[in-house]
Amino acid sequence: MTSQRLAAAAFGVAMAGAAAVGADQWALIAVAVALIAVPAGLYLRAAATAAVLVVVGAVALSPSQPMLAAVSGVCATAYLVLTHAAITRPTAIGIVGFAAIGVLATAVPAGLPWLALLAPVAAVVAVGVALGPFFGAED
Repeated sequence: MTSQRLAAAAFGVAMAGAAAVGADQWALIAVAVALIAVPAGLYLRAAATAAVLVVVGAVALSPSQPMLAAVSGVCATAYLVLTHAAITRPTAIGIVGFAAIGVLATAVPAGLPWLALLAPVAAVVAVGVALGPFFGAED
């Protein structure tokens, strides 16, 4: 087993472990399914995607803490990236950055329930700003 697959397996187990903390019965069953799918995902990419989706379901089923959900998300992203390719510096910065923004968004009590509706718009604007230089006017 290569070091990349070993690191992917470690992130997969950490992803499931973070989702299991404080989980109830149904979420623990989902975590157990994910732990079965993690090693299979090292050889079948569809199983890796299934493992991540099952952990997302486990997080949704349990009253998890925002920080544990963020840790699980970071590990899930690293697991998928290592399963499909290799982690580069920009990828790692993006993973940690989005996790930090998500944790901050849940930690700050804004008292505005509609504020979450702006997240998709903000994501599209951010992608547009990032891709803007690539679609500049030709002289």
